[in-house]
Amino acid sequence: MSGGFSGAYERLLPEFQRATGIGVTTGSGASQGAGPQTIAAQLARGIHADVVILSREGLGDLIAENKIVAGTGVDLAQVPLGVAIRAGTAKPDVRTVEGFKQLLLKADTIAMPASTSGIWMTTDLFPRLGIADKVRTKLAPRGSDATRMVAAGEVDLAVMPVSEILVAPGVAFAGAIAPEIQFVQTFSAAIVAMSNAVESSKRLIGFLCSAGVASAIRDSGMEPMAAAK
Repeated sequence: MSGGFSGAYERLLPEFQRATGIGVTTGSGASQGAGPQTIAAQLARGIHADVVILSREGLGDLIAENKIVAGTGVDLAQVPLGVAIRAGTAKPDVRTVEGFKQLLLKADTIAMPASTSGIWMTTDLFPRLGIADKVRTKLAPRGSDATRMVAAGEVDLAVMPVSEILVAPGVAFAGAIAPEIQFVQTFSAAIVAMSNAVESSKRLIGFLCSAGVASAIRDSGMEPMAAAK
């Protein structure tokens, strides 16, 4: 699974295991990107998995590669992008387009995940703001790497899914970026084609979609999707 849903997942998994008696081993990887630890790269080299939880864009890539059991994809939650700053520093204006733009221009270095949100910012947001060649960015393999760099003072700030900021040590949440330039990311679950535990996998995904987990998902900075349908 990728980091965006991990805060809610880590809180909910013990409850699932107690209720069902099903043991779950969890690995991690980025939703998208070119690195060796992306979920797609791990599956391609034969690492076993029954379920994947990742961005909808990353799931689309896996579906196109026939790595997913047809019809098993479920959208779990949505989360906006926010700004992480080092704990104890003053919170900047990130809720207006101009405030956010000026923050990026004044920063020495900005960290962002080299996954779905980082790809979107590089290819869409920065060119749209006219700052593609005016900001210095550092792509992190994972969201946790981006927040670690902020906490260590290696970069001024990170732009990434809010749910990953809220669980990171040593950083503070400065706020979600302006609605006019917001990218609300969807995290989805699906069963991997190689799975030999399809029924247990269905139970896990069904649990993560259930109404009873909605509050935990909201507490993690995300908005549940499946339970609202």
